[in-house]
Amino acid sequence: MIRILFYLIAVFALAAGASWIADRPGTVSLDWLGYTIETNVTVALVAVIVLVVLVMLLWWLVGLLFRGPTGFRRVLVRRRRERGRNALSRGLVAVGAGDVKLARRYMTEARRYLPHDPATHLLAAQTAQLGGDRAAARLAFEGMLKNSETRLLGLHGLHVEALREGETAAAHHYAEEASREAANLPWAARAVFAHAAATGDWERAAQLLTRNGHNGLVDKPEARRLRAVLLTARALELESGEPEKARTLALEAHGLAPDLVPAGAVAGRLLSRLGDMRRATKVLETTWRKAPHPEIAEAYAAVRTGDAARDRLKRMRALAALQPHEIEGDIALARATIEAREFGDARALLKGVLERQPSRRACLLMADLEEAENGDMGRVREWLGRAVRAPADPAWTADGVISDHWAPVSPVTGRLDAFEWKAPIAALGEAPALVLEDGAFDARPPLPPKPGMIEPPAASAPTGTVGTAAPPPGPGRSAAAQARPARDRPPPLCRPSRI
Repeated sequence: MIRILFYLIAVFALAAGASWIADRPGTVSLDWLGYTIETNVTVALVAVIVLVVLVMLLWWLVGLLFRGPTGFRRVLVRRRRERGRNALSRGLVAVGAGDVKLARRYMTEARRYLPHDPATHLLAAQTAQLGGDRAAARLAFEGMLKNSETRLLGLHGLHVEALREGETAAAHHYAEEASREAANLPWAARAVFAHAAATGDWERAAQLLTRNGHNGLVDKPEARRLRAVLLTARALELESGEPEKARTLALEAHGLAPDLVPAGAVAGRLLSRLGDMRRATKVLETTWRKAPHPEIAEAYAAVRTGDAARDRLKRMRALAALQPHEIEGDIALARATIEAREFGDARALLKGVLERQPSRRACLLMADLEEAENGDMGRVREWLGRAVRAPADPAWTADGVISDHWAPVSPVTGRLDAFEWKAPIAALGEAPALVLEDGAFDARPPLPPKPGMIEPPAASAPTGTVGTAAPPPGPGRSAAAQARPARDRPPPLCRPSRI
């Protein structure tokens, strides 16, 4: 609409101008070099306009003669670039679709039109990877190292290829080089951090974690958790040799992640070892509230060395009261009641545990109870048989590996904070439902001694001094079983693992 309006205005202006000139006739005379030219004004104006047009046309022709080769080259370059871009886009689509043959065709075409374009090198590398030609892919990525624009891309590709080939040292070298050139590069920062953690360089890993946090490569909750794991790993290394330094590290880890069981356990052990039993109790109770675990219960029971079995039982009752309906609390309390020879309470606790959640540990504790209370090896064997058929207990697992103890990294992948406390995947669905017969939990009277067998005094001290109390029986062992001569004891039983 606007164009039509302008067109009408222009036509009107030309018509008005022509009419104005026609209404004012006159002549134009030109006297030059002895020639005299006379004409009217209208013809003179038309001649001037034609002359201007001819001059402009001549100027354009002269410019075309001088700029022709350059312009022609520009046209050719533009056409080559367009063809190269089309080949690149189609080649990348072919790579994404998994069509190796088509990707190679477009890769060759892109190399012909855009041999130095970074996208051409990328297409060549991806095509080689798709076709399984690792050597060609490596050469393509190495070619990218010569160009500053594609250097980081080449390092990333070489890093990935090294990992695929299992060349850990080479992969770490490429990641380190990329991290030095761009500290905020996510893949390089994570790879360097993971390598430091996998090799046990906890201090270096902590420094890298701090840098990654400042660069926004890891969020705050994850950074706190990973730092707690690193501090716990360092504390475990120093627990026996430098307990004071290890205590500081463990307390810092516990503050960062109160639910991290190894941090709470090592902090509690070290505080108890260094005489700060009140703080050790507080730390262990805090972790227990967030993550009940046998290791926490064990450290809590031994927070004061030299305690009698009944003192440990009293302490374990206080711990179990913090989580009244927790299986781990009932199992830990049952173990303490057996050690304190409170067999009736232990039997009631284990009955409740086995009715709610049967497990191997509970069956093994029932075997210990039967042996400690009555020395009934027949019932001990029954409970050991049930333990073999019972569902597996939770254990520290990482990437399919089951470990007796927590570790900061996975032994398979080297991943930090990989171990989880859970039932092993291989054991899920293997064990059938545990059938508990009527009377399995009933207490039976102690078995009478064999004819002719003389039972030694149960309370005799090792030195033979009259009136000296015997040492308390070991965990899960009855006093009668411990005092019985070796020749009269039943043959040893093969107990399944508690894990």
